[in-house]
Amino acid sequence: MGRRSRKRGRRTHPVAPQAQPASRSEARNEAVRATLTPLAPDERPWTIKISALIALLTGGVQLVLFILGVKLKVAGTHAQAGSTIVFGAIMLICATGVWFKRYWAVLGFMALLGITVTYFVLALIKVSSLLGLAIALAGAGGGGFLFYKLVRVLSRIQMPTYPGR
Repeated sequence: MGRRSRKRGRRTHPVAPQAQPASRSEARNEAVRATLTPLAPDERPWTIKISALIALLTGGVQLVLFILGVKLKVAGTHAQAGSTIVFGAIMLICATGVWFKRYWAVLGFMALLGITVTYFVLALIKVSSLLGLAIALAGAGGGGFLFYKLVRVLSRIQMPTYPGR
């Protein structure tokens, strides 16, 4: 048998890992977190007001048009009564939650806003007129800007604390 190249008895002991310096991005995140203060009970930034108004108008108009008997078309077919009522109710609940600065409501509104912005961006593929282009760009740009501004507001809304955690 041949000799192994590794010598026996000269094993090094594992060195304790040294604390790694925080990366630049983590240091920047910590600096931003340090500047955030929770929203005061009576404080409502403009993004909360606009989001609540959009959700209220979307849900309210949807329900009023349904009550008046207007048949809304979605993707070329008429929307069913159940989905129209459910969507309107969800938007009204979302408007109420956003107004009272509930984390789940703002997060849910942001999810719906992100889906809507995606639809506006995808609508740019089928644009056939300048009016359609303007509507798609305004929807995508305005919705994207509101989404971006809501991220900071969402970070200032305190997540609920659960007992036992």
